[in-house]
Amino acid sequence: MMELIKDLWAFMKERKKFWLAPIIIILLLLGTLIVLAQGSAIAPFIYTLF
Repeated sequence: MMELIKDLWAFMKERKKFWLAPIIIILLLLGTLIVLAQGSAIAPFIYTLF
């Protein structure tokens, strides 16, 4: 996982694509939220947000 993060950072730094960082962070947060909420009691409340 750390290797992937290092590669992404090197890519963004080399090609000056720092605008990708917020997109990647939001996608990771949404993915984590969906994975954690699938088996929990708060799942119905999270799904109403979307």
